Amino acid sequence: MAKIEIVDNVNDYVRYVGAEELHPHVAVIHYDELDHVRHSLNNYHVYGLFLQKEFPYNLSYGLGSYTTTDGSLLAVAPGQMGGMSDDGTIIHLHGWVLMFDQDFIHGTDLERHMEDFHFFNYNNNEALQMKSDEKRVLVTIIKMIRRELKDNVGADLTDDIVRTYILLVLQYCQRFYDRQFHEEVSSEKNDLLVRFQKVLEMYYEKQLQIKNGTPSVAYCAGELFLSPNYFGDVIRTTTGDTASHYIRRFVIDKAKSLLVSGKTVTETADSLGFDYPQHFTRAFKKETGLSPSAFLGSIR
Repeated sequence: MAKIEIVDNVNDYVRYVGAEELHPHVAVIHYDELDHVRHSLNNYHVYGLFLQKEFPYNLSYGLGSYTTTDGSLLAVAPGQMGGMSDDGTIIHLHGWVLMFDQDFIHGTDLERHMEDFHFFNYNNNEALQMKSDEKRVLVTIIKMIRRELKDNVGADLTDDIVRTYILLVLQYCQRFYDRQFHEEVSSEKNDLLVRFQKVLEMYYEKQLQIKNGTPSVAYCAGELFLSPNYFGDVIRTTTGDTASHYIRRFVIDKAKSLLVSGKTVTETADSLGFDYPQHFTRAFKKETGLSPSAFLGSIR
């Protein structure tokens, strides 16, 4: 059985890699300053950003593969697992780690913003592939956090300043992810929207709605090898619409075709995977502003 390191607080990981403890609730680690590090499979109870020149394995991103020589960033959140089992191998890593725990942000402006940063729930293969200037921005702020922690221990406002810096790091990460969404989804090799449409079409061709109901965001994301959060953010960033609304429009378009072909409301609802006809009618009216019968009347 693989050995799992429990990271209950930030300094559990600090001590594992042999770095300097700076704060009870915040850690900044510069891997380049460490003599050596061993692999670890970690059960995190803290938030962490791992910004490395290259990870000790090749990363893939969604529908394609990318090198990590220019810098990649992985985010972890409490309750997640990450890393690789310790096999005794000594490895040399390059880059930075920023960790903070929930106690440090409770009741603060930073905590109120955390739900905006979906990348803490992205899969490992959805790492942020940073450009050199983006990496410099993040490293600069992380260095400022470390300087504040080292030079102003126990000083008034130190924690508030560090929280402000952490929020700034996360906001930049979100901006850089938005850039990645635009570049990757707009590229011809991914063509994510076409693939999304195909997943929906195949869902009904395979008649999966009979057992599973109408298609979900989680199902579509899984078929595209993306986490639901990453998938939803990609669709929202590139189309201005949510993935769930995109699915709903697809389903209602199919409903229109079935109704026009002579199917009853009940038959249409059953064909599309709605549990009850009234659920279908409610969804149809929400999308079109008309009931199914009113829709039919409007086109006759």
